[in-house]
Amino acid sequence: MNHMPPLPAALPGLREAERPQRPPARAVWLTGLSGAGKTTLAHALEASLQRDGLRACVLDGDRLRAGLSSDLGFTDADRAESIRRAAHVARLFVDAGMVAIVALISPFRAERAAARALFAPGDFIEVYVNVPLAVAEERDPKGLYRRARSGALPRFTGIDSPYEPPGAPVLELRTDVLPVAECVERLRARMGLVP
Repeated sequence: MNHMPPLPAALPGLREAERPQRPPARAVWLTGLSGAGKTTLAHALEASLQRDGLRACVLDGDRLRAGLSSDLGFTDADRAESIRRAAHVARLFVDAGMVAIVALISPFRAERAAARALFAPGDFIEVYVNVPLAVAEERDPKGLYRRARSGALPRFTGIDSPYEPPGAPVLELRTDVLPVAECVERLRARMGLVP
């Protein structure tokens, strides 16, 4: 399944270095617990790619839930639908030649596999943004873990709703150990981009 027409093998009058190159359009899917650092990494990667003149866009779970998925709750079925919608939007961006950086908890392997299935091989990079639960709770930028522990926020991922870590992610980033800049370098390297 080719999303973009192939570039001509040769264009008259252009040397190899002057020929247009296919942009690295793909989906970078950041998955992990709330507070793992997905959104921070997504925006840092986006800025790094844009500095190099590459088109990139962040699809953040919180922003998607405020708009595109505002009709959804947090049942397993609603979470699956949220992931399905995000994956289809990411596919539209990839088809337009952009890097879609998706930052979603996306707690279930089956839904992440369904998202991956929408893309050609190599166009979906699953990244496990991994921190211990204690670190995520300590960060708790929105106070969600505190609310979940008090019972005010039922079915919260990592507390009373499971998170299924990827079995074989393309990349795993420990944001409690690695600084953001190094995580971005590793992401770029997995995308085949030099710093």
